[in-house]
Amino acid sequence: MQIYGYSDRENRHIRIISIKSVICIISMLFKYKAVKEGKVVVNQIQAENDEAVLRFLKTSDYFPVSVKRIDKPGLTLFEYLFKRVSFGDVVNLTRQLAIMLNAGLTLVDSLDILKKQSSKPAVKDIIEKLDKEIRGGNRLSSALAFYPQYFSSIYIALVRSGEASGKLSDIFLKLADNMEKEREFRGKLTTAMVYPAIVVVAMLAVMFIMISFVVPKLLDIYKDFEIDLPFYTQMLILVSSFFNKFWPIILVVVGGLLLASQSYLKTKTGKYFLDSRIIKTPVIGNVIKMSVLVDATRTLATLIAAGVSMLEGLTIIEETSRNVVYQDTFKKVREQVEKGVSLGQAMKQSDVFPPILVQMTQVGEQTGHLDETLSRISKYFEIESEMAMKTLTTLIEPTILLVLGVGVAFLVMAVITPLYTLTSAFQ
Repeated sequence: MQIYGYSDRENRHIRIISIKSVICIISMLFKYKAVKEGKVVVNQIQAENDEAVLRFLKTSDYFPVSVKRIDKPGLTLFEYLFKRVSFGDVVNLTRQLAIMLNAGLTLVDSLDILKKQSSKPAVKDIIEKLDKEIRGGNRLSSALAFYPQYFSSIYIALVRSGEASGKLSDIFLKLADNMEKEREFRGKLTTAMVYPAIVVVAMLAVMFIMISFVVPKLLDIYKDFEIDLPFYTQMLILVSSFFNKFWPIILVVVGGLLLASQSYLKTKTGKYFLDSRIIKTPVIGNVIKMSVLVDATRTLATLIAAGVSMLEGLTIIEETSRNVVYQDTFKKVREQVEKGVSLGQAMKQSDVFPPILVQMTQVGEQTGHLDETLSRISKYFEIESEMAMKTLTTLIEPTILLVLGVGVAFLVMAVITPLYTLTSAFQ
């Protein structure tokens, strides 16, 4: 067995960026040892976590031996903002490749044209490296596997199936259509949540400033007068004095709690705890469940239509699902399908799948048109998710106004009511 060090071909630093602070962004560097075709390969790779590294190794036909994290500074804030490759960039690249391949151009010619036309350095760099790999004799799916943060397991599996079937142009058309739908769906979800998030953050900031700095000065006028202050005014004075004296400590404590929570939520237990609570939350949980089901059904429909096996499709969905509860559920479904149970029956054993999904899946299996059935049900879930988002935004706005109204009313009563007591004492 031959031992290899760092080769030029495999020395690809895959950049997945995690913002650590406003000034510096830290990406995690991993050192892996793996076996491929009887040879041991030792290399380094930048990725979001060790699971991403394992997915990369599996997609590239490596057998992982060990994966070890190495701390190393990542990209600067400037590089993150101006040199990163966004999801939109990948969508545009996919659509352009689909158009060129369907026009009869070869893959090498298509990449060469895109390389010359690309105005974004980071995208151009990826295209150049993909072009180099393909000219060196590698398949496109193998070249894409060096960039798992940009090209998902679903993307790579579909490209691999297109290469095997000789229908790469058709696969890129499906990929472009699905990714554009996903981008549109993400945009709707982001738009629905941006306004409430801004209002809540602004409200908390204003409350902190008022209680820490403004209210104490207003309440100083009552110190020289011997009057009985209402209970809520006394509570406000107590809270305001505490914030005014210890606000730096409070900020440090809150920051520490946020960092500790972030670390906990990165663990398997923490992710499961958060995700399980979120999907059980009224209204919000429905939005999350619908969005997960949209992704899962659309992805599985595309994979099956492209000729990917059911087990491989379920494995990919399990790995790419953003909700740990659904990850575990899809794992159980895959294990049942491996034993010979039909997909519909396996889904029926779990309570996280709605009855309509189970029924439609069983109908699709019986008729032999499972991919078409899943595609239709994904559209249904997309409509349901949009309705859930509208309901969420409709409920959030009056809730925020109610909380603001109660907070303002409390401050007014706590500050103004003693003035009436003072006025009556001097009459």
